[in-house]
Amino acid sequence: MTLAPRLQLGQRQTLVMTPQLQQAIKLLQLSQLELANYVERELETNPLLVETPREDGSPPAAEAPDAPASGGDTADTLADGAAALDEADERWSGEYADWGGDGSAARRNTRRDEGDGAPDAMARIAENGISLQRHVLAQVSAEIVDPVERLIAVRLVELLEPSGYLAGDVAEVASGLGVASARVEAVLARLRQFDPPGLFSRSLAECLAAQLADRDRLDPAMRTLLDNLDLLARRDVAGLLRRCGVDAADMAGMIADIRALDPKPGLRFSHEPVQAVVPDVYLRRVRHPEAGEVWEVELNTDALPRVLADRRYHTSLSRDARTKEAKEFIAERWQTANWLVKALDQRANTILKVAREIALQQEGFFRHGVSALRPLVLRDVAVATGLHESTVSRVTANKFIATPRGTFELKYFFTSSVSSAGGAHAVSAEAVRSRIRRLIEAERADATLSDDRLVELLRTEGIEIARRTVAKYREAMRIPSSAQRRRDKSLPGIGLVIQSATL
Repeated sequence: MTLAPRLQLGQRQTLVMTPQLQQAIKLLQLSQLELANYVERELETNPLLVETPREDGSPPAAEAPDAPASGGDTADTLADGAAALDEADERWSGEYADWGGDGSAARRNTRRDEGDGAPDAMARIAENGISLQRHVLAQVSAEIVDPVERLIAVRLVELLEPSGYLAGDVAEVASGLGVASARVEAVLARLRQFDPPGLFSRSLAECLAAQLADRDRLDPAMRTLLDNLDLLARRDVAGLLRRCGVDAADMAGMIADIRALDPKPGLRFSHEPVQAVVPDVYLRRVRHPEAGEVWEVELNTDALPRVLADRRYHTSLSRDARTKEAKEFIAERWQTANWLVKALDQRANTILKVAREIALQQEGFFRHGVSALRPLVLRDVAVATGLHESTVSRVTANKFIATPRGTFELKYFFTSSVSSAGGAHAVSAEAVRSRIRRLIEAERADATLSDDRLVELLRTEGIEIARRTVAKYREAMRIPSSAQRRRDKSLPGIGLVIQSATL
């Protein structure tokens, strides 16, 4: 038998990833905002695609907020800072005028005085929605007269983080403005005297020290405590007592003083509002005349792009086209417009199909809460809906469902399983985490639950789980060990300032 090459004809079916198919797959995983931006770009480039108005007569508006500009040379930075300072002067003479007769009086009025019964000026700032930068620039305009020092101050204000900390190096500021570092340090020292105390700090200890000094509580023992915040974070009370040279009662008072401070003083001012999550689908409980109480899933049509291929305009353009290039362009734009309309419709139907299957699989969660959350994987939904697992994964990415129990990402309902004792049904890992959290929250101060004890309690409820799994779930929920919880409850408040400053 000899081997020789030969030609053979045959037929077979294969899936070809055409550009349109690739775009359809991409549309599935886009969020609402990304989809709105994509459709907006298509409307700008395709004259045969038209946006249909909503019932109120207005087109849907969903654009990403403009990103803040960055970069630029020193001259532009100083010009922007001067403009901001002029704006601050206007606000000082307007909104801040009733706080005091002059700038220094107004600045003093913003200090929190514990015994004079004066109104809380910082609360008024929050109510008026004044930003951190404008509040500081108002004080700059009142306290700093020298033009060069004002420009330095404006540059330092630009480097303020939303938390109130300074996000920059003095040497870089001095080099960029062409001044000596000592002069920048001098201006920074004046800025640190502004309200609220703790602004322009470069570390947590520095921020807390400024606030304690403002309250006349910064004694040597407190300075030592601030130098050993790592021990405070580790709940090492014995080490703190030795280093600070105080007894347990004094240490508890010092910790209480620190708890009363604000580790991020800049956050009390107004910032850009957080964009609310707009659900893609709604889940409602309705009463059916025949089936009784059922769950109904429907699309959020207000969030869907509404576009159509303009057939009348296409006919008009085709009739007037004279050249081959014009006819090819019109045909290609018409095909693209029709494809986009069909792709958007297919995307909406696929999301609705997957959301309905998730609602069916997790009905216990919607009725009874997280304790009834079932184990669910992509394969289960894919088999039930006739879709591929990768399609289900794309559909559930960045998609949200509004339910009577809140708004959740569709990915939330896919959880791994934990085996149950006695051959019962498996339990969702999210339900186990919720049960661990409730057990720890209900523990007594003199009987904290170790991981071994949590394993025993879960097994009495029919949940077979290993100790290392309990420890992993507990650490993922940022719950300390039983020894740390016992120390926390013996001296309440230790570590809270450190945790809040690092979140």
